[in-house]
Amino acid sequence: MKIGITTFVTDEGISGPKLGLALEERGFESLFLPEHSHIPASRKSSAPGGGELPRVYYRALDPFVTLGAIAAVTERLILGTSVTLLVQRDVIHTAKEVASLDLISNGRFVFGVGAGWNREEMADHGTDPRTRGALLDEQLEAIRKIWTEDLAEYHGRFVDFDPMYAWPKPVQQPHPPIFIGGGESAAQRAIRHGVGWIPAAVNDPAAIPAQVAQLDGNDLPVTVAFVPLDPALVDGYAEAGVQRLVFSLPTLPESETLRTLDEITKIAERRLA
Repeated sequence: MKIGITTFVTDEGISGPKLGLALEERGFESLFLPEHSHIPASRKSSAPGGGELPRVYYRALDPFVTLGAIAAVTERLILGTSVTLLVQRDVIHTAKEVASLDLISNGRFVFGVGAGWNREEMADHGTDPRTRGALLDEQLEAIRKIWTEDLAEYHGRFVDFDPMYAWPKPVQQPHPPIFIGGGESAAQRAIRHGVGWIPAAVNDPAAIPAQVAQLDGNDLPVTVAFVPLDPALVDGYAEAGVQRLVFSLPTLPESETLRTLDEITKIAERRLA
């Protein structure tokens, strides 16, 4: 089983390149970064998990720029987004960003996408929260055409473009792995598109079989995010056949980050070996 880290890289914590090097040195397989373009001051949408929205959401660096910098100083680390808020983005620009990062990293990018939760943030981008799922479906279809066809064309309700040329193409064939983040609806979307799934970890190992069963027996890759430092959960997900676990790393200054990474390594070391 592969073991990775997810964290918010901000202007107040360890830099992306230093974090990437530290992860490679400790044997971690991957790093996944979230995305928020901004947080509207009048936000009414509930924060994930409830309560006040953590400070890091307001200060997150752009994941593609950050991962590009990390790619330049690492050799093996898999670089992913968890998740790109694709419904808030231009699909043509995003296709080029992903393909460029996959090329720069020599085929080390994993494209995690999601429909998002912050309705006010979506609205600022001109996205109707009520139709974001249908929009995401079309975007996923269109972006794969841009990556895999020399002359790409797509005509849908939300995404519409005539034949076009777009390079570079991704290094990975037919394209970088796609994972859809979220709960049961995301699992169903992953099934429809034949791509991977990124659910949040459960807190009780006994709940793991029911969570994995949401894929309805489809043999799709699963990356579980926000995994607590609980050996029983690690073992439970390994027994369930999950391909990758991603532990949460708090956003801290460099010295504190390295100490926290060492603590996570102790929990994960049986799987990192």
